[in-house]
Amino acid sequence: MKAKVQTENKTGNQTARRYILLSIAAALITMGLKFGAYRLTSSVGLFSDVAESSVNLIAALAAFWALTVAAQPPDKEHTFGHSKAEYFSSGLEGVLILVAAIGIGITAIPRVFNPQPLAELEVGLGLSLVASLVNGGVALILLKAGERLRSITLRADAHHLLTDVWTSMGVVAGLVVVKLTGWLILDPLMAILVALHIAWVSVQLLQETMAGLMDSALPEADQAIIRATLTAYQAQGIHFHALRTRVAGARNFVSFHVLVPGDWTVQKGHELCDILEKSIMTALPGTHVMTHLEPIEDPVSWADAELDRSHNP
Repeated sequence: MKAKVQTENKTGNQTARRYILLSIAAALITMGLKFGAYRLTSSVGLFSDVAESSVNLIAALAAFWALTVAAQPPDKEHTFGHSKAEYFSSGLEGVLILVAAIGIGITAIPRVFNPQPLAELEVGLGLSLVASLVNGGVALILLKAGERLRSITLRADAHHLLTDVWTSMGVVAGLVVVKLTGWLILDPLMAILVALHIAWVSVQLLQETMAGLMDSALPEADQAIIRATLTAYQAQGIHFHALRTRVAGARNFVSFHVLVPGDWTVQKGHELCDILEKSIMTALPGTHVMTHLEPIEDPVSWADAELDRSHNP
């Protein structure tokens, strides 16, 4: 069963890498379209769009590397696998988004005090809209795949692309108003708003990355599934405690103590633990389960119950 979990994780990462190749292709296409729009119009708002698309490409390449590492099986130095490599990718993406926001701000602020005329707005806006359609379609594909494969890397890339779409829509809206009114100052002001928005996205992404690196527990809904699985066996005079969970990329890790009557044979206890592990791994695919068997009559077996109460006051 554990070999099956490892195989599923490897297959999932290989599938995720194929989706990242789609993201890389989209980044190259949209960079070309948006750079063409910027060169035609000299709009600092469209420049902000080019900067974010450049980050998309770097982030997608980093994501491909992270998923390649995460797909590697456990080894002597990494006995729990390499799934946390995904957090390096999402962390890098968060930092790059923040750098892009700062770069956009640095470029846009001088234009507030010295607005520049814009040219070829119709063609430039058309190119930007096409790029947005490409990014939006790829983002929705990646978001669904990220949820299905439980990949923070795909979800991070999808949210980044969606941010790019909203960025583009904001820039286009601002340039349409510029076209209609002649208020050139709206171009840099829109770029600054875009910078603030993507900086906020960066902070959220970095927070999620830090939570993963700090071994956050499984979501409460997943923990409820585990508790329900264990409760079904308590009628047999069995007790469970010291439940510990953590998330590492696409993998879950669960451990708990199984307290059984002391006159049980080792074989009988082992068979119960095996059943429990398989039940949880079936209910939560991609989960590695570790159990510790103890005699229910031994007071030492209950020492961890105090820790359970401190975790669940």
